[in-house]
Amino acid sequence: MSSDARRVEVHPGKEAVVEFDPELTFECVEECTWCCHHGVLLYEPDFLALADCANLAEATTSFRGEDFVRQERKDRDDHVDENGDACFFLREDGLCSLHADHDWKPARCSVFPLTVTVEDDEIHVDVRESAHEHCEGLDVSERRVVDNLDAFLPAVLWELDDPETRREL
Repeated sequence: MSSDARRVEVHPGKEAVVEFDPELTFECVEECTWCCHHGVLLYEPDFLALADCANLAEATTSFRGEDFVRQERKDRDDHVDENGDACFFLREDGLCSLHADHDWKPARCSVFPLTVTVEDDEIHVDVRESAHEHCEGLDVSERRVVDNLDAFLPAVLWELDDPETRREL
């Protein structure tokens, strides 16, 4: 654990080692959608919950034995990948249809702009390097990330065999 890191209880009995500046603030900003160009890994509980919101055959794909929300071509110039693709659930108005229509989002979406790693059986949390360059919501509000970790880190992360967020489609 680095000298800057500190343990924070996120949920009752569930701690994370925080490795980012505790003064960091974050708030999603309208029409940013930078995080929506990624293929979203679906942990098993998310996959099951998604079945209540969408047709899994249309919305998901499997890659290397893991389930992901699939990407599709979007008619946008910004916040799409190099092929012009973004998350299946990104609407034309820049909102997520899962969040807007179902008040739900997969754990990996909740985690953005953070990254989760596991070291010595402890969950470590930091800010994605790419977020410092692309995420418009960092340090634009009074909402300190460290004070709201329960919103970023769903309790299901502690129940998973591998909650690391480095896996991508």
